[in-house]
Amino acid sequence: MPTKPATTAQTAKRRKFIELSERGPMMAELYRNAEAQLRKQKNKKSKAAEMKPEDDPHRLLHELQVHQIELEMQNSELQESRDRMEVLLEKYTDLYDFAPVGYLSLDEQGKILEVNLSGATLLGVERSPLINQRLPSFVTPASRPVFLAFLKRVFAGAGKQTCEATLLRKGGNSFWADFHGSSAISVVGPGKWCRVVVSDITVLKRAEEAQRRADATEAAIEELRQEIARRKVTEESLRKSEQHQSQMLDQSRLMQEQLRHLSRQVLHAQEEERKRISRELHDVIAQTLTGINLRLATLKKAAGGNPKDFDRHLTHTQQLVEKSVNIVHEFARELRPAVLDDLGLIPALHSFMENFTAQTGIHAHLTAFTEVEKLETSQRTVLFRVAQEALTNVNRHAKASRVEVSIQKMSDGICMKVKDDGKSFGVERALQTSTGKRLGLLGMRERLEMVGGSFGVESAPGKGTTIIAQIPLGKARVGGGVIEAVCEIN
Repeated sequence: MPTKPATTAQTAKRRKFIELSERGPMMAELYRNAEAQLRKQKNKKSKAAEMKPEDDPHRLLHELQVHQIELEMQNSELQESRDRMEVLLEKYTDLYDFAPVGYLSLDEQGKILEVNLSGATLLGVERSPLINQRLPSFVTPASRPVFLAFLKRVFAGAGKQTCEATLLRKGGNSFWADFHGSSAISVVGPGKWCRVVVSDITVLKRAEEAQRRADATEAAIEELRQEIARRKVTEESLRKSEQHQSQMLDQSRLMQEQLRHLSRQVLHAQEEERKRISRELHDVIAQTLTGINLRLATLKKAAGGNPKDFDRHLTHTQQLVEKSVNIVHEFARELRPAVLDDLGLIPALHSFMENFTAQTGIHAHLTAFTEVEKLETSQRTVLFRVAQEALTNVNRHAKASRVEVSIQKMSDGICMKVKDDGKSFGVERALQTSTGKRLGLLGMRERLEMVGGSFGVESAPGKGTTIIAQIPLGKARVGGGVIEAVCEIN
């Protein structure tokens, strides 16, 4: 059965449907909406006047009206799309240009391809002149190797890379910057480029530096606290040690003072004993021997018989007795010369030095001022004993040929010096030793300290030795001329 040929309206609808299908579902939907809207408008005007789709002019008018409505709808949608695009562009501008960090696009040489306003502000250069400049030129020389290594890692495609470097703003001010970079694929050409995010971390760096300093300060304070604690412990230990040493020193001083007092008592007792023995030898033994000598002289006159033999024996006996008397007198002078108590210090020294020169052959010279005899007996005795001991040491140890004893007046006391031209010795070692060889020096010092005096020794190679004894005047005020006594033998 043959098919019924299609009408012109049906053919136009089919062609329009195929055209809309080729333009896409959205355009087909748009066409249907426009046709529906046109149909509603016609229905409002007249329901009676129905359109005859079979009529070509009417159909063409219908298509034109539908197309006009379609264009109006497209224009409306395009306007809405433009408004949305402007809003999105404004948001993009806010997000990109005014971001709190700098966004840069770089090529492999570090040339700046794109940069936002924040990035240009960080570098201190306007955005337009900044394009095509190399970012490494803004990096300080100290940080440039680190930044170039960062770019190399980024373009190597090793993922997201970071680094920290110092940048120079235009004008010479530097700041710390933090870089985050990742490689990108170009959609225009084969060239490589990367995206880099830059942020100013100067405040953070300063905070970190301040924190490091605070940590270092805290560590130093902690060490100082520990050191203070250790020092307090040490000070407490030292304080206890000082207290113990002070107690020991007080005990030592007490014992030393007791020893000095005992030594002074011994020396005083020795001096009193020598004085007593000297008096007894002089008053008893010498008188007895003198009486014997007188008796023998009487017997010599009254004896008979062989006068020559009797005289010879008697004369020999008298000589022995006289020699004994001289020995007793010499012994008495050694213990304590009577002339010291009877005549004074100067005659006693003169007599002793004469005997010293006669016995040793060492030339002795004495210089003194006469008013020294106004010193107290104990003081004059100390000076005599010091001179006696000093001359004895010269004879025993110095190997000298000459010795000088001088007694001089000072503003606040008396100074006696015994100087020889013999060999020297170590003074400190001699005073510190406790051997019997140096007890003479210690004895001289003890004697002088007994009367409030001071003792000193000077000894140097080629200059001999000088003993210095000083005694304060105290209540005694002395004055007068100088007497010089020379005791020398050829």
